[in-house]
Parts: sequence; C-alpha cells; structure tokens
Amino acid sequence: MHDAETHAGGPAGAEREAEVVESGGVAKLHLTLAAGDYDHMRDLISGAVTADGIVLTPFVLPIEEIFFRFIKNREWDVSELSMGKFVGFASHEKSPFIGIPVFPSRVFRHSAFYVRSDAKISKPKDLEGKTVGIPEWAQTAGIYARGFLSESCGVDLAKIHWVQAGINEAGRGEKIELNLPKGVHYENRKDKSVSGMLLAGEIDAAISARVPDAFSKGGGKVVRLFPDYRSEEAQYYEKTGIYPIMHVMAIRRAVFERYPWVAMNLFKAFDEAKHRSQERMSDLTASRVPVPWAATIADELGKNFGADAFPYGLEANRKTLDAFCRFAHDQGVTTRRMTPDELFPPEVRASVKV
Repeated sequence: MHDAETHAGGPAGAEREAEVVESGGVAKLHLTLAAGDYDHMRDLISGAVTADGIVLTPFVLPIEEIFFRFIKNREWDVSELSMGKFVGFASHEKSPFIGIPVFPSRVFRHSAFYVRSDAKISKPKDLEGKTVGIPEWAQTAGIYARGFLSESCGVDLAKIHWVQAGINEAGRGEKIELNLPKGVHYENRKDKSVSGMLLAGEIDAAISARVPDAFSKGGGKVVRLFPDYRSEEAQYYEKTGIYPIMHVMAIRRAVFERYPWVAMNLFKAFDEAKHRSQERMSDLTASRVPVPWAATIADELGKNFGADAFPYGLEANRKTLDAFCRFAHDQGVTTRRMTPDELFPPEVRASVKV
C-alpha cells in the first residue's frame, strides 16, 4: 500500500520554480491552475476575476485526472485536490502541498451507499459481517461515509470486510500510504471492478462518490441504502453541523515558500469568483441554470445554511474540518491527529478587517 513516488517527498523535479512574466508592462507571477468545471470558479478561469500579481494559465479537466497528475507529477502550480489525500500528505513532516481554505466541492454522502437488493441490508448496522467495495480507502467520500457509520450509527468498521478496486474499471490502487487501524480487514483487487463484483455477488455493498455502473445499469440488482438520501442528509447536518468538504485547493510547496503572498491573493480571487456565482444563482431576472425555481431554491438553502451556504475560510468550516481530521486519523489515513489550523498556513487563516 506504499508507493514511493506518491509519498510526501514527491517525485524528482517537483521543485521547479514558477516564472515571472510581463503583463501589461507589469511583472507578474505566472502560475498554472487545474480545477474541475465549476460555476463558482468560472470567472477566475475565464479571467473576469484576477488574482493580484498573478497571471493564471488554467486547465479544466476531469477530477480524477487532476488528482492523479498533481499527486504523481506535480504538473501544475495550483490544483484542486482530494481532501482525503491532502490531509494524508499534511500529516507528514513536510507535505509537498500547501492548502488554501477554498473548497470547490462539498457533497453530503448518504447517496454513496449502494447495496445488493438480495443482501438483506436495510440499515447501516446490517453492513457488519458483510463485504463492502470501495474505490480507495483514502477517498474523501469514503472517509466521511465511514465516519458517519462509526460515530452516528455505531457500526464497527472492523466487522466489515473491505475490498478496494476501481469502481467501473479494474486496476485502481491507493495513492497514499495507509496505516490501517488494528482489526480492519482490507483487500486490494486490481484485477476486478467494484461494479463487476457487485453484479457477480462477490461483494454485498459499495461506498462510492461516483455512481457505479452496477446501480445505473444493473436492472435493480443494486439499490441505494438510503433511497431518500436528501432527507437523511438534511437530518445529519441539523444534528452534527457537518457539511462534508470533498476537495480543497492546494499550492506546490516550492511556489508558496518562495512567494507566500500567493496564498491570500488566490484565496481572495477564488472568493470573489464564488460570490459572483452566488449572485447569478440568486438572480430572478433570468434563469442562469436550467433548473426550475433555481433562484428560489438558492434562497431557501441560504436560510438553512446561513448567509453564505458555501463558505470558504477556516473559521466558517472549523466544525466540518475538525470532524474530518478525526475521521481520517481514526481510519488510518493520517499519521497523527491533525487540527484544522495545521491544514493551512497563517497567511490564509484570517483576513484584514477595516
């Protein structure tokens, strides 16, 4: 479960320097950026919002490709990164990644539980004694899901047989070193997929952020453990205050150590792009997204989640970050129990007040 090339030390050549270029007669730092296709990043990607002192070259790519290439090769300077992988690296003495408290993806994960319809699993506790497929132990969605099972449902994770494999394709493996808790039964199957094993009856259930083909194309052989997952997730949030953070933005350490000011300047630009997106979503004048009553729904969610339903920054997310640090350490993803303050440098933990 240890891949020397993806350990905290990183691959050779990862410490290349960022370039300084001239833009409009002014010297600026040129940085490359990789992120998914989000409306709340649209204005930064397009250049409508800029970061002071920085010229960005953006790459909009599939999430799995972004994570793989950034962890493996550090191919860009600033990147969206799995929260699970990020905290795993952060728990080492000198992580190659410096975090910015910008969270592009937040998703409740009751929808991530899939079970065979004949497996006699109707509630979380029924997973004990069963075999459960996962794409990676350190996948963020799985960390939150197992934290929910353990802390909210009293499920003993050591009483489940965990099988790691690609969701729809064989060959996927872990990307960070694990230190699994004593008693946890974990098996790697690079020769099979989770979907294939579900349909063949080799496993009883799966936890996955991505919908398995076995669910969407399995003819009813695989169903969700929580069919009304939105209601369950709303109750979970009301009870715990946890709004799961899936992804975080990270900077290559070599860039941050030479130019520490980039962290806050990027944070401000990401935040401005997000606020512009929220204004579009709440605009009743025209339908900005192809969903009926989108502006009304956005307003209703604001009443449940506060003035900013999708907050960036440390303090607004401390409860969720603290829970995730606890989940990750209890599950052997981190080498030690991290705190939210340790995840981000002092430069982005607070902003100036006028």
